[in-house]
Amino acid sequence: MRIVVLAGGIGGARFLRGLKQAAPDADVTVIGNTGDDIHLFGLKVCPDLDTVMYTLGGGINEEQGWGRADETFHLKEELAAYGVGPEWFGLGDRDFATHIVRTQMLSAGYPLSAVTEALCDRWKPGVRLIPMSDDRVETHVAVEVDGERKAIHFQEYWVRLRASVDAHAVVPVGADQAKPAPGVLEAIAEADVVIFPPSNPVVSVGTILAVPGIREAIADAGVPVVGLSPIVGDAPVRGMADKVLAAVGVESTAAAVAEHYGSGLLDGWLVDTVDASAVERVAAAGIQCRAVPLMMTDLDATTEMARQALTLAEEVRDA
Repeated sequence: MRIVVLAGGIGGARFLRGLKQAAPDADVTVIGNTGDDIHLFGLKVCPDLDTVMYTLGGGINEEQGWGRADETFHLKEELAAYGVGPEWFGLGDRDFATHIVRTQMLSAGYPLSAVTEALCDRWKPGVRLIPMSDDRVETHVAVEVDGERKAIHFQEYWVRLRASVDAHAVVPVGADQAKPAPGVLEAIAEADVVIFPPSNPVVSVGTILAVPGIREAIADAGVPVVGLSPIVGDAPVRGMADKVLAAVGVESTAAAVAEHYGSGLLDGWLVDTVDASAVERVAAAGIQCRAVPLMMTDLDATTEMARQALTLAEEVRDA
């Protein structure tokens, strides 16, 4: 079985760990979000790609879900002593090494997709990890701070401000001119199923779909496209997805997110059992829906979520 997963950071990475357990013999291609990418200290940082790579490769900080395990922060502290920031973005010493290697390879002329493949040679995540695009895409958020309306990088909104102010707009800058990275469209065309994990539907999966050709390829692939709701009980399972959903005019409910993706793209949708009342509404939108436990409390629970997604894909295929 060939499975394509559109993944953001923590939620997508943890779901993938369960998917590998649920379908150990499957050929899994992960199309990773690069809209969160940022340049810091002269280095190219790819938070979502690295979170997938570290999580599946056994190097992730399990408690926080991002960054390296057994991390130290001597380099960051030395930079701060020189007055060099930003101090709000936590790059550790081990993590810095990844960004240095990536930046060196990019400076030597290698595209991000080739660099990602080279980094994965060390971590061996057990999936094929491809950035959505080799072109530069950065998600910006329009906010109002101290009476001033301005656009800031998504990382500043998410990490420094902790989404403490309303987002008035979310724009994946450069996405409209970007091209899918080599292998992205081919993987979709050859897939048996496409999965949207419980990643942020606006700034993770949504940014991937904003790259011209990817949404169209998924819609035209003729295979089941199944998603898992990141909203449980009308609230994000993790993070602050409700803030960016509001910015694009979508209510923070499992049903509304399914409708946001739309029946032209999505064939099946899993909601949590606490949102079972949403099943009828989602079905009325032309999307097959089931209510199952969607909390990734441990690997067994996550594996069962992945099995349910694959089961729903089979039901869609047979319908």
